[in-house]
Amino acid sequence: MTGLMSDMPRKNGWTIAEYVGDRTPDRTQRLLNQAVWDHDQAQGVVRRFVVEQLGDQPLRVGALDESGQEKQGESTAGAKRQYMGCAGQVANGVNTVYCSYATAGGHALVGARVYVPQEQLVDTGRRAALGIDAGLEFRTKSQLARDILADMIADQTIPPWIAGDEVYGRAGKLRGFLEDNGIGYVMRVGCAFTIELPTGERMRADAAVTTHLAGRKHTKRWQVCSVTGSKGERAYAWAWLATTSPRHSLLIRKHLQTGELAYHYCHVPAGRPVTLMTLVRVACLRWPVEEGFEFGKDHFGLDHSQVQLYTALLRHIVLTLAALAVCAVTAAQAKTQAQQPILPATPDDEPPDDPGLIALTVAEIKRLFLLVTRRQQPENHHLHWIWWRRRHQARARWFHHRTRLRRQTGQT
Repeated sequence: MTGLMSDMPRKNGWTIAEYVGDRTPDRTQRLLNQAVWDHDQAQGVVRRFVVEQLGDQPLRVGALDESGQEKQGESTAGAKRQYMGCAGQVANGVNTVYCSYATAGGHALVGARVYVPQEQLVDTGRRAALGIDAGLEFRTKSQLARDILADMIADQTIPPWIAGDEVYGRAGKLRGFLEDNGIGYVMRVGCAFTIELPTGERMRADAAVTTHLAGRKHTKRWQVCSVTGSKGERAYAWAWLATTSPRHSLLIRKHLQTGELAYHYCHVPAGRPVTLMTLVRVACLRWPVEEGFEFGKDHFGLDHSQVQLYTALLRHIVLTLAALAVCAVTAAQAKTQAQQPILPATPDDEPPDDPGLIALTVAEIKRLFLLVTRRQQPENHHLHWIWWRRRHQARARWFHHRTRLRRQTGQT
């Protein structure tokens, strides 16, 4: 854990062993490959810790997504040529399905399942060579997401809402599983997704928008909503179409400049009041899972493991989630006590002499942890740099916000 929270550029068995003072990587390799410990139970501990610390937030969303780790060859469990989001194309690697526990105040990754291709499971010899348990069955990405959510239901850490992209939005069995368990969802779907309108018409999502929301006569059916994101306020136009089911609807997002549309299929459990703004906020809390991938990979080595066996791969991921959770929860708690940095109110505002400081980030919390474990310079030197970065980022945020205000008003 100390190695994963260090500032080493690569975090694998060899580098961590050297960092903690071992003479060989045997101990770190044994921890991941042969040591007796239950990574699923450890993942549950991480999940309960995060939910205990962030569970008092008014809006809580489980955000589903997958992320990958590029690999060479076919000797690693889960590795094959497939679409890799991290590469933006088809590449050789391992994909893992994750769930982020996301709130407006903070978020952390709390669940992970490695996607194992069917061809690795049907070959008994290859299965054994990759360290894949005989009881593991082939699961699609949406089924892996359902397994994560089933664990969260079992230990009562499931949030009231689930969000996901089209991979999960088009999975009818996943949506049915959530509905059967009284969990609301806002899932991205494609333009060809079919809904049934209260009139009895069955239409594609894009056709429904063209028929019922396009043109000047329907302008009032669009509502501009602004939601705070990691880079400030983001405003879009939103519309809400009812279906024959009183518990289901289609939520449409429209970009204010380009007019680009995004479609979300929504389910609201019986007895739960909901507004358009609630569904908008749930939809926008899908994005923190991407931030979790960025933090996990850049700061904690989520995709740095050079292991090959299935169990070792999962164990490295779980330990990374634990390190990330400690820093993410601490950053969320610090955020509640921090003063907000100054932001411009109009496009013509002049920059202040002192814009203030941004709240402590996950990266800065990790650096504070390093002050306790390994200090290369005097403490005041490191604290000065943490202060300097936060002030510099507050100033950059001020100019970024003013640029957005000028863009919105047509100024250059």
